[in-house]
Amino acid sequence: MNKYKEIGELIFPNISMTIEDLEKKYPKRDLKAGAIVTRFAPSPTGFLHTGSLFTSLVSWRFAKQTDGVFFLRLEDTDQKREIKGSGDKVIEQLLKFGITPDESYLHQGNYGPYIQSERKEIYHTVIKDMIEKGTAYPCFCTHDELNEIRKEQEANKILPGYYREYAKCRYLSDQEVIEKLQNKTDFVIRFKSLGKLEEKVVLEDGIRGNIEFPKNIQDIVIMKTDGLPTYHFAHVVDDHFMRTTHVTRGEEWMPSAPIHLEIFEQLKWQKPIFCHYPVIMKLDGDKRRKLSKRKDEEASVDYFLEKGYPIPGFLEYLMTLANSNFEEWRLANPKNDIFDFKLEFLKMSLDGALFDLEKVKSISKEVLGNMNKELFTENALDYAKNYDQELLKLINQDVNYFKSIINIEREQEKPRKDYEKFSDILPIINFMYDDYYYELIKSVSFNPRFETKFLIEILSEYKNHVNLDLDQENWFGEMKELALAKNFAKRAKDYSKSPNEFVGHIGEYAEIIRIATCAKTTTPNFYDVLKILRKERVVERINHTINILKTQ
Repeated sequence: MNKYKEIGELIFPNISMTIEDLEKKYPKRDLKAGAIVTRFAPSPTGFLHTGSLFTSLVSWRFAKQTDGVFFLRLEDTDQKREIKGSGDKVIEQLLKFGITPDESYLHQGNYGPYIQSERKEIYHTVIKDMIEKGTAYPCFCTHDELNEIRKEQEANKILPGYYREYAKCRYLSDQEVIEKLQNKTDFVIRFKSLGKLEEKVVLEDGIRGNIEFPKNIQDIVIMKTDGLPTYHFAHVVDDHFMRTTHVTRGEEWMPSAPIHLEIFEQLKWQKPIFCHYPVIMKLDGDKRRKLSKRKDEEASVDYFLEKGYPIPGFLEYLMTLANSNFEEWRLANPKNDIFDFKLEFLKMSLDGALFDLEKVKSISKEVLGNMNKELFTENALDYAKNYDQELLKLINQDVNYFKSIINIEREQEKPRKDYEKFSDILPIINFMYDDYYYELIKSVSFNPRFETKFLIEILSEYKNHVNLDLDQENWFGEMKELALAKNFAKRAKDYSKSPNEFVGHIGEYAEIIRIATCAKTTTPNFYDVLKILRKERVVERINHTINILKTQ
């Protein structure tokens, strides 16, 4: 047995599988020409980042539109940072946005396991082969020894790291390595780089074209002391044996590309196409910065789910970030499903996309405004079940009553757009429910220009003329006549020109009635509101308001 094989056996005595075995176990996928295989590979370290949702959405679409495969791989090799249950939550959130992996640890395919910590045998098989071929080696350097190397490099102002003459364990004799292993000395496994500092490598990026980098020269760690691989190594092995065709990830990984390219090269594996997406940015004063988990609540998709932004609207917003020509397409196809649009790698932005919450709100208003009452109610119920028990209780009191409120100026050519998210519903319509109205009316104030006695006169007169059997035009005409009889001007500008001739204008008269019946100065279409409340309830509320005014 040669020394390399002996070292490999000492480190991995239980590994009998070979790379050839792995190639047979995980053959190339049987897909049509041009089919793309992408993956989303989150770490179970917290919530789903908005940027990660963007990455997974675009990767999923590229796979779907080519009849390819989109799979989810949980990268849990950094187990010190793992938050239990967060992997399940990520999948749950993806499903809420309609992004369903074809394969994952919850939906197994033929290329699993889909959790990295369960793929240890695969990594060890590859590393054992690398050791036997001399492209990897055990490193026994302690933290103190590594610190000394770093201090020496800093003192001499040279590139820090473990490479060339600083890669001390690279130059141990085979016998020294064997003795240390036999003595159970702690070790990691390092990749033996062949790169030279003056050499360049070209990354053929599917979005950005050819990008030149200095070649990797570092002997990076590929297996930690706990036997688990590092990200750089695991991702190469996984993407090869899971047959990923396009490695789609954020541009922050671009500096690591030379490492990954060299590992692929030394293993003699076909490289996938690397596609580095733009990072989602935020304007902070005059400066752009990355959307931050620590600083920005909208960095978590939980923010949008809890607020109740409509999922189709948020996905549409992300599509505007994905391809520069999406909005032009949308203008030409206003009624089409957003996924009728075909994404292109070459149409993706090269700069960080600037996150625009106002645009999210604008798109969401359009989406919610265009829903019919049935679909709106269905989505509102789904939101309320998860995030707003108070709203859920109100809807379930009388679903048809809720639908009638929601349908005010809705199902028409130019629907009213009151709501940008489902959490807006209760604050906007709560006055339609008596428990809320009678609480709200306690703290409402009328225009101080009108004396209490005059307000009581107006309300007492109006309650005797409530006629909701009229159409809207005649109803308003009757209200206008009552206002004119009280010396209110027909138009606000008439009152502005001659304030001494009038007590106010018709809008202020209507506001008095609105406050008395709704406990608010602004509501959805007032005529429709009164029709839904019905005459008896309207009169009851006006009487209640009069009684309050009488006690003031």
